[in-house]
Amino acid sequence: AMALGEGGGSRLRRQLESGGFVAEEYVKQLSQQSDGDRDLQEHRQRIQALSEETAQSLKRNVYQNYRQFIETAREISYLESEMYQLSHILTEQKGIMEAVTQALLLQADRDDPALGARRAATDPFLPLSAKEAAASEEGRQRTLTTLLEKVEGCRDLLPESPGKYLVYNGDLVEYDADHMAQIQRVHAFLMNDCLLVATALPNRRGAYRYDALYPLDGLAVVNVKDNPPMKDMFKLLMFPESRIFQAENTKIKKEWLEVLEETKRNRALSEKRRLEQEALPRPAPTPPESTNPFEEEEEEEPSAEVEVVDLSLEWIQELPEDLDVCIAQRDFEGAVDLLDKLNEYLGDKPMSQPVKELRAKVDERVRQLTDVLVFELSPDRSLRGGPRATRRAVSQLIRLGQSTKACDLFLKNRAAAVQTAIRQLRIEGATLLYIHKLCHVFFTSLLETAREFETDFAGNNGCYSAFIVWARSSMRMFVDAFSKQVFDSKESLSTAAECVKVAKEHCKQLSEIGLDLTFIIHALLVKDIKGALQSYKDIIIEATKHRNSEEMWRRMNLMTPEALGKLREEMRSCGVGNFDQYTGDDCWVNLSYTVVAFTKQTMAFLEEALKLYFPELHMVLLESLVEIILVAVQHVDYSLRCEQDPEKKAFIRQNASFLYETVLPVVEKRFEEGVGKPAKQLQDLRNASRLMRVNPESTTSVV
Repeated sequence: AMALGEGGGSRLRRQLESGGFVAEEYVKQLSQQSDGDRDLQEHRQRIQALSEETAQSLKRNVYQNYRQFIETAREISYLESEMYQLSHILTEQKGIMEAVTQALLLQADRDDPALGARRAATDPFLPLSAKEAAASEEGRQRTLTTLLEKVEGCRDLLPESPGKYLVYNGDLVEYDADHMAQIQRVHAFLMNDCLLVATALPNRRGAYRYDALYPLDGLAVVNVKDNPPMKDMFKLLMFPESRIFQAENTKIKKEWLEVLEETKRNRALSEKRRLEQEALPRPAPTPPESTNPFEEEEEEEPSAEVEVVDLSLEWIQELPEDLDVCIAQRDFEGAVDLLDKLNEYLGDKPMSQPVKELRAKVDERVRQLTDVLVFELSPDRSLRGGPRATRRAVSQLIRLGQSTKACDLFLKNRAAAVQTAIRQLRIEGATLLYIHKLCHVFFTSLLETAREFETDFAGNNGCYSAFIVWARSSMRMFVDAFSKQVFDSKESLSTAAECVKVAKEHCKQLSEIGLDLTFIIHALLVKDIKGALQSYKDIIIEATKHRNSEEMWRRMNLMTPEALGKLREEMRSCGVGNFDQYTGDDCWVNLSYTVVAFTKQTMAFLEEALKLYFPELHMVLLESLVEIILVAVQHVDYSLRCEQDPEKKAFIRQNASFLYETVLPVVEKRFEEGVGKPAKQLQDLRNASRLMRVNPESTTSVV
């Protein structure tokens, strides 16, 4: 049967894969040939099994192709790195050969000036540096002055200097790098150390306005492959931006590419020769001989020689470019390692002019690196991964001496993450369930942030105050969401008490790391809890007054023993242990319904209020209890004085005895247990009620 099934499956697969397969014809033929519903079900199962097998095969192929793609991408990356190294080596070799050729030509020109003049006049392919040597200083200065007159706004940015001269210039068209749309027409001026880009003024022919100035040290030129109609283009890379320009034709584009590369090489070679010459020791100037015959000869003290800083090392020469590469490849650790290496090398060296220039170049890269790290920590980036995802950028900013900025950005990032997590919580129908989720999300995030902060800023004690301020503001955000769900929705006091209890328990978890924010959550919740207590107090007072207005002073008949047993349990849970002495025969209770209901409601209010209790709520809770008890006390006092029926008067006195001798002591005892100290106001209230019981005929009422 298995063999037949496999054979049938292969035939079915070939039939479905055939080029002339038509689904409608296949279903019609299958319906005609089947004997009944069972055959169709079996055929459907075979097709379903074939579909699942095909899906699994596709998954395996996709996974295999994905792995091959990753391996291919890795090999391409390795090959690209090797090609870059090879291109770098060839460029260095070419520069060395050209430098040797130029040095030989200059030496020959010094030996025979007439030969050098003839070569400069007749050889159009003379190297650029030789032409520079043959050009006069007056012509260079005149060219630069003309440039400054043509371009508005560049005189302050491009000061005149004897060593600066114009190499090449021409009109270009700038295109948008993303959409390849034409932006503007510009005129580019290439000098021996920088590239000036200017835009044409619309109403003045031959006049330009300054747009940008790029030093050749940080400029890279990339050829853009022709893709009609986009052709004759090249790209200029200036980290972190890039610009695309189009030349008039292929010949001019080629000239721009060649002259840019040639000028960059000459700039690098001249800079290297200058550093080597400055690194050579200079003879100290001999002081002039004194002609004063009466001057006494003094012993000459050896003058301290100024230490010369060797900046011709290969890794120092390539440091700015290496920093650019590290920043572009997001190798932040490598960039900071290079900066630490340079700072260690220049730590005790004098601050000469070459060192200042090197520092200026490096400081520009440090600013770029700082901007990239700041962007990594910005809340606009992805907030997934938790606090550890920010550790890399934070640690490198700290190594760069930006501890304060790192702390500020880290806390802003975590604040945005916590706020996003709270907003993404679904508001469930049950308030307590939502509060459990809210507390778990918030306090877990706060705990993880505190631990990561302690790890990242272990040696920066000054940042801990910023963390406390951040924790307080985050707690305020949590309390806003908490109060909106618990107090603004008018939940019952028992639900509010459970929710506050959950929040306090989660807040105590922070003590694991030595962080106690309980006083902050108390201070933020005290206003809402006061409002809830006063609102529930008003509800109890209104209900008690309503029952008092309908009071008939009759005994309770619970009808069944089960109901009586349930009432006993309720009174025992309220703390009334001697309730049995108030029960009569059968199912009668020798108390009024009003007094029993008041006892249960008051004790329930006290129990829930004690769950919410903290010292700031002491007077609010105490005053609310006194107001509630006074309503019952005043009603009993008034009824005892006004009732004329002796039998009812005795029953009222029995209820008063239960209220004064049982309920009030239980309230006072439970309050003292929950708060930790006795309440003088409750004691005074009980003493005043004792005076009233001694003289029940008095017309004085307790207020």
